[in-house]
Amino acid sequence: MNKNELISSISNDTGLTKTDSAKAVDAFISSVTEALKSGDEVRLVGFGTFAVSKRSATTGRNPRTGAEIKIPARNQAKFKAGKALQDSVN
Repeated sequence: MNKNELISSISNDTGLTKTDSAKAVDAFISSVTEALKSGDEVRLVGFGTFAVSKRSATTGRNPRTGAEIKIPARNQAKFKAGKALQDSVN
């Protein structure tokens, strides 16, 4: 399911127009992004948790040349599914 299909699904389920559904999806994405940028995590009980983890700097190898390269430290967004979501998928 892509973003447009999600918007259509929300529109059908809620009776909102597609424009309003698109605004709701965009607002959700924006809110989660801003929370993660500020170092917070977003917990949706029964659905899951969005959080940021820190990855340390490492060295890797270029597979083509075999030369070592330095991979810088970075923050990475992660999602952990909640129990209710995990149970419904299985």
